[in-house]
Amino acid sequence: MEYENGYQQQISVSKYECLLFDVDDTLYPFSSGLSTQCTKNIREYMVKHLDIDESKVPEVCAQLYRDYGTTMAGLRAFGYNFDYDEYHSIVHGRLPYEYLKPDPVLRSLLHSLPIRKVIFSNANEAHVAEVLKRLRLEDCFDDVICFETLNPKNQVNDTDAPKNIVIGDDNDSEPTVSLPESPIVCKPFENAFQQAFRIANINPHKTLFFDDSIRNIQTSKLMGLSTVLVGSSQRKQGVDYALESIHNIREALPELWEPVNKSRDVGLSQKIAIETPVEA
Repeated sequence: MEYENGYQQQISVSKYECLLFDVDDTLYPFSSGLSTQCTKNIREYMVKHLDIDESKVPEVCAQLYRDYGTTMAGLRAFGYNFDYDEYHSIVHGRLPYEYLKPDPVLRSLLHSLPIRKVIFSNANEAHVAEVLKRLRLEDCFDDVICFETLNPKNQVNDTDAPKNIVIGDDNDSEPTVSLPESPIVCKPFENAFQQAFRIANINPHKTLFFDDSIRNIQTSKLMGLSTVLVGSSQRKQGVDYALESIHNIREALPELWEPVNKSRDVGLSQKIAIETPVEA
């Protein structure tokens, strides 16, 4: 019921103000083969451009990814200087993007969501743009946070860090030695999320985060985000929702399409006080 003169207003209140999406292996499945080719390109770059022993590259690549979030960030931490744009042109620029096909189902889902949508990826801007173009999702997002957003200066800084990457245990445990710090900001580390929140004006407590990486998900949970693990139906620590496919959003989270209607009384008590007669 609505009162005259605006004494009661109907307002729509959603639990979330923002939906934050990773790109690779989230907006499209790992089975596309793009990520596998990306790993091959990274290893080739390490051998041909950084002169790392080819026999050690697979293990080094895997360890740097575990310790630093991206192999690129790990390479910079250990003193390898290279141009970021050149790296991305080889690692991402030569990917078989034709593996990705338009996704009208996801496009329709995203357009139907009445909530702000933002991309949050460790990848470079050109790669993100090409993926969205291939999937026909270019106009589905309101903002993009990517490598250049988090690392605005493409600098090649000299460093005293030795080019000696120590191979540790092949597990996810904490490193046994102190690791050098990387100048690159990226997920899954808290400073990357903090920068994204500031740049895109995101309230983490009103944001739902979609990512395929359990490490990214667990960090985001610590930062106050609600979380959706994509590519797995198994809920793990830090996971609020688990989706086998990004296409399952509506089934798993129907509330995203159903804002809660609430009534807000504005000055109703004053109106009642004025109109109620005083007994003699």
